[in-house]
Amino acid sequence: EKWDFVLVSDIHEAGSEKEIKRKKFLDELSKKGFTIKKIEDKKLFYGVRAPKQIFQQYQQLLRSPDSGRQTPDAHHDIPVTTSFSLLRIRLVNFILQNTKTPELENLNNLMKKKVFEATFPLHEEEEVREFLTEKWARWRDIFCRQPIEEISPYPEGGDPHSTQLLLLISQYEAAPASAGGVLIHPLRLQPRAPTFQREASPQWCPHPCPITLVLHLPQVTHMIDNEGTVVFAMFMAIWATVFLELWKRQRATVVTNWDLYRWDEEEEELAMELINNVQHEPRQYQHSYFRSTIILFLVLVMIAVLIGIAHALVIYRVVATALFTQSGSEFLREQANTMAVMTGAVLHYLTIVIMTKVNRRVALYLCDLEKPRTFSQRENNFTVKIFTFQFFTHFSSLIYIAFFLGRINGHPGHYVRIAGKWRLEECHPSGCITDLFIQMAIIMLLKQTISNVMEYLIPWISYKLRKKQQRPKKRSMMLGEEEEAEDPCKRQWLSNYQLNKVNVFSLFNEFLEMVIQYSFTTIFVAAFPLAPLLAFCNNLFEIRLDAIKMMRLHRRMVPRKANDIGIWLQVLEAIGILAVIGNGLVIAITSDFIPVQVYKYTYSPCATENSTGVEARGQPPGLLSASPPGGSRGTGEPGLAPTGLCCRYRDYRNADDYSYTVQFWHIFAARLAFLILFEHVALCVKLIAAWYVPDVPQRVKNEFLGRKHSNL
Repeated sequence: EKWDFVLVSDIHEAGSEKEIKRKKFLDELSKKGFTIKKIEDKKLFYGVRAPKQIFQQYQQLLRSPDSGRQTPDAHHDIPVTTSFSLLRIRLVNFILQNTKTPELENLNNLMKKKVFEATFPLHEEEEVREFLTEKWARWRDIFCRQPIEEISPYPEGGDPHSTQLLLLISQYEAAPASAGGVLIHPLRLQPRAPTFQREASPQWCPHPCPITLVLHLPQVTHMIDNEGTVVFAMFMAIWATVFLELWKRQRATVVTNWDLYRWDEEEEELAMELINNVQHEPRQYQHSYFRSTIILFLVLVMIAVLIGIAHALVIYRVVATALFTQSGSEFLREQANTMAVMTGAVLHYLTIVIMTKVNRRVALYLCDLEKPRTFSQRENNFTVKIFTFQFFTHFSSLIYIAFFLGRINGHPGHYVRIAGKWRLEECHPSGCITDLFIQMAIIMLLKQTISNVMEYLIPWISYKLRKKQQRPKKRSMMLGEEEEAEDPCKRQWLSNYQLNKVNVFSLFNEFLEMVIQYSFTTIFVAAFPLAPLLAFCNNLFEIRLDAIKMMRLHRRMVPRKANDIGIWLQVLEAIGILAVIGNGLVIAITSDFIPVQVYKYTYSPCATENSTGVEARGQPPGLLSASPPGGSRGTGEPGLAPTGLCCRYRDYRNADDYSYTVQFWHIFAARLAFLILFEHVALCVKLIAAWYVPDVPQRVKNEFLGRKHSNL
């Protein structure tokens, strides 16, 4: 005996308002031909089964592929297939959600008033579930191929494309990229000696400090900042496009296998409305320029708030650097800048966790203001807003570190200070790209470890507690009384009810997590080449983690039909373009690749045939400008007058008036030329790759050609 849905309610007093509302709602379902079965335990369970007529009507309205290309009549049973089982759940859920009582209250209103506690479809039969648990939802199969066809009843929310997208990101995007990041960058691991010739004995401004003490990370910097960086960044920019083309091909194959090629979401929604209510009138399209202007203004305000949070993180690092410098610990004093960056990265992660919840509420509120006509339109609007907010939440601080850190803080005698007291932070002595590397490494590691652990532990603990609290009550037996046979439905309904409630954002959160991860592995990959490797390892665990949650810890999701990933594809394409721009800017501005090349071919002893007495190894030569003893004239800035030595700082300025040197303008021109050349070449190659790889495989095209021919 199979049931489509189960409604759960508390046992209310006879004649109470909640009982009357519950009875009215169930009566409305009965009028539509639904069969209802009641089981009483600690809660009231109502099994709901829809009549065959509504599915026949659905297939007649749409001539659906689920009908097996034949329209069944009222005297023939509809074949029970996986596709039809998913259709039953979707259609019954739609009718349940849109059935209204005489007081015009729907199921959602009744659940808010505690008339019903829960509603959910039942998991597949034990045989099917056990098979999937054994072959799919097990940690030991983490490196095994996913049984895509077998898990068709359990795609993410009923949508096969999320599972396919996660698979493709793991296999075709993260795997080759991680291999490239691991192989290309160690090619230049020859250590740069972090020393200066002792004759110069340079000092860092404004605190006297031997430069050999602070140049302890040039090997790490050189690993991510060398000629291979340009090759890897170009490879990732091109591979992002190839990956999307491979996804389009995979999508075409899946859509063909699932008979979804000509499926139209709007048409199906209209059909479901007519099945639920024959008198239904479709809602008309509307647009308000005034409402759009208000929403655009509110979005800009929210973006300004997120940028303001990034500024607050900058202030924290400035203050933290000053406090660490004055610490009693020698280690903290020497590593003040690095510790400020690391603690700032942890704080950045905490702001991401908090603002993710805030961003979701704001995006939902803005979608309510827009009043979209259909659910898909609302979902697309919500997707654009939440991704925009999340992008600024994740990347505002990274953009500052990559392109502004150490470039707007002034020079000796004229430093920019916060509240006239704290100097803006400097780049790490081994290079600005080191700060970006540390920030990205900490954020990715925290997101992938803590988030995944919490994603598994919270549902697991919740399930154990619910199972312990909701054990079925046992009736006391009288002497000589025979034990009643237990209803076979009762155990199944109770076991499904004990599972965790499915979050309405479950599917969306998976997509958002994948897209943000995709952004980390493409946009700033030149600064953090290990990002694809971390993403690949994370996805291997994420696939099995999601499978375990769906099969063992959560109630069954209401399936959704889809023939693509919707607006997410446009988001991924936009990220691909941002990856070209971002990596080009990182190499041109953040990296020391351009200054080293300019020095190598213009100012080096080999180029000028003139050997100088002092050569900086471990730093781009010429990058350390000198400040005269005593600081800048007439400014009162502290200098190094007691030692009679000049101090050094990262910039290209003359020692007398702090004006930019000729070398600065040469490097500026080289950076601009490289940026223009890199972006144009990368974008052209992306266009060629998009043209070269067909969106639809030839096999799929030939299959459709054969279908058209046979239909004629």
